[in-house]
Amino acid sequence: MKNKLNITANFSIEAAAVLAENEQPKNRRFSMTAYTGGPMMLEGWKYPVVIDLQGLNKGSSSRPIFISHNQDIDDLLGQTDHVNIVENNLVAAGVVLGDSPRVQRVIALADKGFNWQASIGARAEQVEYIKAGQIVNVNGKEFTGPMNIARKSTLGEISFVTLGADNNTSATIAATHQEQTMENIENKETQETTITAETTIADIRAAAAAETTRITAIKKICSGKYDDIEAKAIAEGWDQPKCELEVLRASRPNVNIITSQKITATPKVYEAVALLASGIAGSRLEKYYDDQTLDAAEKLRGIGIQEYCEQICAMQLPRFRRDASAWLAAAFSTASLPGILSNVANKMLLEGYNYIEDAWRKICKIASVNDFKEHSRYRMTGSFKFEQVGADGELKHGKIDEQKYGQKADTHGIMFALTRQMIINDDLAAFTDVPRQIGMGAAEAIADAVWGLLLSNPSSFFSAAHKNYKDGADTALAVDSLTDAEVVFGEQTKPNGKPLGVQPSLILVPTALRVPADLLMKSPTLNETTTANKGKPASNPHIGKYEVVSSSYLSNSSFSGYSSKAWYLFADPNRLPALEVAFLNGIDQPTVEKTDADFNTLGIQFRGFIDFGVREQDYRGAVKFKGEA
Repeated sequence: MKNKLNITANFSIEAAAVLAENEQPKNRRFSMTAYTGGPMMLEGWKYPVVIDLQGLNKGSSSRPIFISHNQDIDDLLGQTDHVNIVENNLVAAGVVLGDSPRVQRVIALADKGFNWQASIGARAEQVEYIKAGQIVNVNGKEFTGPMNIARKSTLGEISFVTLGADNNTSATIAATHQEQTMENIENKETQETTITAETTIADIRAAAAAETTRITAIKKICSGKYDDIEAKAIAEGWDQPKCELEVLRASRPNVNIITSQKITATPKVYEAVALLASGIAGSRLEKYYDDQTLDAAEKLRGIGIQEYCEQICAMQLPRFRRDASAWLAAAFSTASLPGILSNVANKMLLEGYNYIEDAWRKICKIASVNDFKEHSRYRMTGSFKFEQVGADGELKHGKIDEQKYGQKADTHGIMFALTRQMIINDDLAAFTDVPRQIGMGAAEAIADAVWGLLLSNPSSFFSAAHKNYKDGADTALAVDSLTDAEVVFGEQTKPNGKPLGVQPSLILVPTALRVPADLLMKSPTLNETTTANKGKPASNPHIGKYEVVSSSYLSNSSFSGYSSKAWYLFADPNRLPALEVAFLNGIDQPTVEKTDADFNTLGIQFRGFIDFGVREQDYRGAVKFKGEA
């Protein structure tokens, strides 16, 4: 993670020296205590920040000094010749080189007694979030969370500013010209000798005493119970009444507080929070998570996607609108967020996948292939009938023959992303809805392939030549036509002319014929009272014979060969498959993977894909009746 930290503190500039006759003026020097190792409230960070000075990379001792972070030539004040860490303080010294009007105003104000402060830029490369109540030792001091510790950072630019975030340092101005080096700064006794104006010393001592009294009073008011208020009050210079008011507000009961969830929530809880946002029924969620997880997730219901990501990362992320790239880099540099979002996307993909009608699973054999090459299926068709053994005891060899069928798997998939628009709109439900729609798309791809193949009648799969098709009068679904279809199916033969010996087990019908088919399979009596049907038995001869399978795809006009009247008998697909769906390595559900976003996509991308192939197999495994009355 790389975040900008602007840390401010105080510094001093030497007063101009009185020059002897013909003496050349020397460049004036400055010294500063840039950071004292304590907590600071910085813009863009929810909790105080402490820079671990042990992990600060100071870099070169020669650094440019600017005014208010403006890196124009007119704002170049000078440069450092010493940068060091002394007794857990970051100190620096250098030479004033600039001569612009802005630089002259800084020097003039310093000469009049204005206490300038310093601001350093640092790049945080490793940040540790300290939870509420957790105690940590940094820079020789003890702190209590919540706060952020910048464990590794790199020192950037240094600037003169009017106000700073670190109020625990003092500012001094040298009254006489004296060569100041890092050795002077590190020696407290020598440093004190640079202050010769008694009034300045008295003011500094009075200010220090007042600041000490203020900090002591704040600590007493907070009494170790409101660490975040204490840190903010000290950093922002609050007086006692303001601190007392904030503590009073914080002590009031608030039934809507959910900060404890941020500490105790598990990855499973965050998954459940996203699924709740998607609107999945409670009965479905109970299949994934236990009651304790769902109770914890319920308390976080309704949070936006930005807060959702911050809670998972357990840190304050940069503001997305201000720096989207930094937000994404920080959020997805953690191990937890990408994994949780991938799990959520996977579950939503499967939810959508299971929403779509999958009646094809009833009539198709489900197979597996291990690559994307063309595969051959072989079915033995020879005679293996046992024959009587003669007196010589010799067993005859069965005649082996085979029939060949093809199969090939292909990849079907699509990309989806956690986009910039989703993040700005702060809508967690929008993210969960995308993989659900893609899961539905994956299921539709298989359904389209199966039903499209069946209805297209490839290679005259259903035909008079194959003896598995009948049209014309009396093929509409009824008792007599179903009896006729049984006969057609039963008259199928092996290649050697012997009976096939396989019975149908499924009746496949379009939606319009679902009720008539159910009545044929469930009603014990027939309701045929016409004159033509007189003399027929009242009992139903087909009750319970076949499993009824219905699909809306059969009568959908977007498929060539659609019909609301045609119906089919199928054998058990595992016994004699008419159609086969093969999945790569047997994985019959879509897979979700996180992938890097394209250059033109500001967001995080995922991809969902499934590998499958659909192919017709043995035409003897099915019979089709056109359904004409």
